[in-house]
Amino acid sequence: MPDSLNHADLGELPAWDLSDLYAGPDCPALAADLTQADADAAAFAERYQGKLAGLSGAELAQAVADYEKLDEVLSKVMSFAGLLYASNMADPNIGRFYQGMSERVTGISVHLLFFTLEINRLEDAALEAKLASPALAAYRPFLRDTRIFRPHQLADELEKLLHEKYVAGRAAWTRLFDEHLADLRFPIRGDELTSAQALNLLSSTDAAVRREAAQVLGEVLGKNQRTFAHIMNTLIKDKEIEDRWRSYANPWSSRNLANQVEDEVVDALLSSVRAAYPRLSHRYYALKAKWFGQDKLDYWDRNAPLPGDDDRKIPWADAKRIVRDAYARFSPRMAEIGQHFFDNPWIDVPPRPGKNPGAFAHPVVPSAHPYLLLNYMGRTRDVMTLAHELGHGVHQYLCREQGHLQASTPLTLAETASVFGEMLTFRGLLDATTDPKKRKALLAGKVEDMINTVVRQIAFYQFERKLHTERREGELSAERIADIWMEVQTESLGPAFRWEDSYRPYWTYIGHFVHSPFYVYAYAFGDCLVNSLYAAYQEAAAKGQGAEFADKYMEMLSAAGTLHHTDLLAPFGLNLKDPSFWNKGLGLLDSFITELEGL
Repeated sequence: MPDSLNHADLGELPAWDLSDLYAGPDCPALAADLTQADADAAAFAERYQGKLAGLSGAELAQAVADYEKLDEVLSKVMSFAGLLYASNMADPNIGRFYQGMSERVTGISVHLLFFTLEINRLEDAALEAKLASPALAAYRPFLRDTRIFRPHQLADELEKLLHEKYVAGRAAWTRLFDEHLADLRFPIRGDELTSAQALNLLSSTDAAVRREAAQVLGEVLGKNQRTFAHIMNTLIKDKEIEDRWRSYANPWSSRNLANQVEDEVVDALLSSVRAAYPRLSHRYYALKAKWFGQDKLDYWDRNAPLPGDDDRKIPWADAKRIVRDAYARFSPRMAEIGQHFFDNPWIDVPPRPGKNPGAFAHPVVPSAHPYLLLNYMGRTRDVMTLAHELGHGVHQYLCREQGHLQASTPLTLAETASVFGEMLTFRGLLDATTDPKKRKALLAGKVEDMINTVVRQIAFYQFERKLHTERREGELSAERIADIWMEVQTESLGPAFRWEDSYRPYWTYIGHFVHSPFYVYAYAFGDCLVNSLYAAYQEAAAKGQGAEFADKYMEMLSAAGTLHHTDLLAPFGLNLKDPSFWNKGLGLLDSFITELEGL
C-alpha cells in the first residue's frame, strides 16, 4: 500500500454516533415520530388551510410555531437518514432506508405545503398589520425569506406535483450519482482505492505515485463519463424546465435569490477573480514549475508537495490541538464550543470504502447538534479541512438559538465561519514556524488552498454557467462537457501546465455540480470576505481591541440568516457592494505569492 494510505501513525480516528438522533433505522422512536408527524401534519392542514388571511397576528404566530415544530421533526428524520447514508453509500440496505425515509417524509410534508404558499398570497399591508404582534414579529426573518420567492411561486397543484415528484426526480438522480461514484474503485499499486483515497495520492511526495494515481483516475472516470454525463444532462434539463415555469431569468438566479445576494455582487466577484487569474494562479504555478526545475508542471503536480517536503503525517490528536489552540487564541468561547465536537462522537473521521469521499458539516436541528464528516489522512491540508468544518460546526451550534426556521444561513455567509477558522489555524501554524524551509512549504500550501478556494471554485462556477447555458440548446455529449471543462481549467490555471487527455473526465467526481448547482461561488465569496474580515481583526488586535472584535464576530455568527449581509457586516466596516471590496480580499493572496517569490 502506498505510504500515504497508511493511517496507523495517525492515532485513533473516531467515528460519529448517531444515537443522539435515533438508535437505528428500526428504532421505535423513529417509527413513533413519523406516525405522530403524519397525524399532526394532517391536523395542521385541517386547522389552518385556507384560513391564514383571517388569523390575527398572534394566531398566525401560533400557526408558524406549530409548523416549525412539525418541520423540525421531519428534518431530524432526514438528517439521520442522510448522515447514515453518507457514512456508507455502498450498503444497499442503507440506500433503501434513505429512499424510504425520503418518500415517507415527502408524503407527510405534502400536508404542510399549503402553509408557505398561503403566506405568500397575503398582501404586504395585511401581513405588516399582523406583524404588530410581538409573537409574530419574532418570525419576521422567516416570513421575509419565504416571501422573496413570491414572484416565482406556481399554482398550488403544480407546487404539490413538483414536491411529490422530487423523490423520483432530482433526488433519485442525485442518489444514483452518489452511489455510482462510491462504487468506483481505482487500481493503484496493488490496491483497489476509493475516489477519495486516489485523489489524496495527488498530494504524495512520490512523483511516480502522483502520475499513476492521476492517470488511473482519468482512466476509470473516463470509462464512466457517459453515465455521469447522462446524470448531468438530466439534472440540468430538469432544472431548466422548473426555472422556466418559475420565470427565473438565468440558471443561477434562484441560487442568488436563496443566498440573499444580489446578481451584481456575484457578477462583481466573478469578474474580479477572473481578471486576477494572471497575477494569482498563473503567477504562482509558474513559480512552482520553477521550484520543480521545469518550464511547465504536469497537471498531477498541481497539489504536489514542494521538493524536499518531508511529508510528515500529523496525528489526529495533534490536529485537534492545533485547531483548538488557534480557536482559543481568538475566542475562548469559540474554542469551548469546538471542544464539544472533540469530547463527543460528533465527527466521523476515518476514510473507508462506501463513505462520502468529501467533507461537510451538517447542522441537523436545534434540538440536537451538528455532525461533521471528514476523510482525515494526516496532511496539513487535512488539518485545514478540520479547521474549516469545525468552523461550520461552531457556527451551526450558535445558530440554534434562532430556532429551527431561522437557524439556516445563506451559503455565501455560511462559508465565513469555516474559512475564518482555516485562517486562524493557518496563522497559528505560520507564527509557530521559524524554519525558512518549513515556512515556505506552509505558505505555499496556504496559497494553493486559497487558489483552490477562490480561483478553482470560480472556474467551477464558470463551468456550470457555460454548461447550463449550452444545455438549453440540446443534450451535451461527455466529450463536449469535457471540452468546456478544459476551457475553464486552462483559462483559470494558466499556461504553466501540461495537460493530458486523462484529465478531461475529472469534472465527473465533483458532487457540488449535482447536489447544489451554482453553490461553488460561495467558497470564493467566503474566502474574499474572510480576508477582509481578518484584516479588520488584525487592525483591532493591534489597537488592543481583539477581544471586542471576537465578541462582535461571535454575535454575527449567532444571528444566522436573520440579518441581510449589509447589516451583518456593517459593524466591521465592510460593504460587499463596494467595487473595491473583492480586490481587497484578493490582495492577501497576492501578497502571499509575493512573499514566496522573495524566499
